[in-house]
Amino acid sequence: MSTQQLIESINKSELKTDIPRMDVGDTINVHCRIIEGEKERIQVFQGVLISRRGRGIDETIMVRRIVADSGVERVFPLHSPRIAKYEVVRRADARRAKLYFLRERVGKSRRLRDRRRGMKHVAGQATVQK
Repeated sequence: MSTQQLIESINKSELKTDIPRMDVGDTINVHCRIIEGEKERIQVFQGVLISRRGRGIDETIMVRRIVADSGVERVFPLHSPRIAKYEVVRRADARRAKLYFLRERVGKSRRLRDRRRGMKHVAGQATVQK
């Protein structure tokens, strides 16, 4: 067994399997384990997923939230043992892979459009217009 195969097999055993489908633009809750001395508690960080990068054990996500009219961004390793769980609160429609343009937006223009449930009504309108 080569060194590369050995590293990949160790990494594969450490990957989490309970991660829900999260796309860029979704609003998510990240439940972080905070360890203070001997005490451990879970803190929830809710925000918009603005980027995903990496793959495998090195994959990270960047989550942005607004606190007191200023943006706070945090980078979380996706497969970290410090993360208790991920929850998808709201799905949004994003046309880009990275949503860095949200940094300059203020007010209602900061909101993202909800993802459409089905495209049946759009297909029905297209046949009527012809």
